[in-house]
Amino acid sequence: MNLDNFRHSFNLNGQQMSYLDIGQGPVLLLGHSYLWDSAMWAPQIAHLSQHYRCIVPDLWAHGHSDVLPNDCRSLKHLAEHYLALMDSLEIDEFSILGLSVGGMWGAELTLMAPRRVKSLVMMGCFLGFEPEVSRAKYYAMLDAMIAAGRLPEPLIEQIAPLFFSDNVEQTQPELIASFKASLASIAPERLESISRLGRIIFGRRDIMEDIEQLTQPTLIMTGTQDKPRPVLEAYLMHDATIDGSEFLHIPEAGHVSTLEQSEWINQHLSDFFGKHLG
Repeated sequence: MNLDNFRHSFNLNGQQMSYLDIGQGPVLLLGHSYLWDSAMWAPQIAHLSQHYRCIVPDLWAHGHSDVLPNDCRSLKHLAEHYLALMDSLEIDEFSILGLSVGGMWGAELTLMAPRRVKSLVMMGCFLGFEPEVSRAKYYAMLDAMIAAGRLPEPLIEQIAPLFFSDNVEQTQPELIASFKASLASIAPERLESISRLGRIIFGRRDIMEDIEQLTQPTLIMTGTQDKPRPVLEAYLMHDATIDGSEFLHIPEAGHVSTLEQSEWINQHLSDFFGKHLG
């Protein structure tokens, strides 16, 4: 499937947000991880678009989208942008499937428009503050990137393994090799936006106290080897949901589980959406 055949553009205050629009049926809004793009969902798009309409935007400064708007300073602002996208498509009700920051802004959007979001899947994400040690580490990486004017090879070698399980270089070497190449190819003019977006993500507000307001059917999934978002964080989110949520460990998967365990993910997403969306 050539995803670019389904690519469209949404003009938001003069800047272009790129998104995919594939399939028919109940609508799913998909949010990808930081430093990736909509192609991270390729196995899920191929599977889910047989029964659902999949709307898959690229984050600002990622994929085919323009740089981060100057007035975007929080995950709430990001959520407002994706809600504006759905308004432009005249889509009133939809479900959200988000990984990492996609789950974080997905939760913000759900709190913002609870009547419109029918169900919510959060994969490899955490709605609390970024732990202080990891926030300092990520900010230092962003500072190094800006100072170098690019992502230098030592920094790429430091960043790339964070997204995968421990043995990915043996089991799926093409995944990490492709990701390293994509990091090395980031255009210099996008670095400032990527840095600002990183600071928005890692400096996000804590909405754990609001999580009990997420009364929609909710599925939380985290890879057993997810380094940025360890399983303990997912347990905390699961325990905090007032009506309970479904919680699953993704076996032998790191942060970008959609590519490492695509068939397992596809099956459980089909089960969840089939149960709640028909």
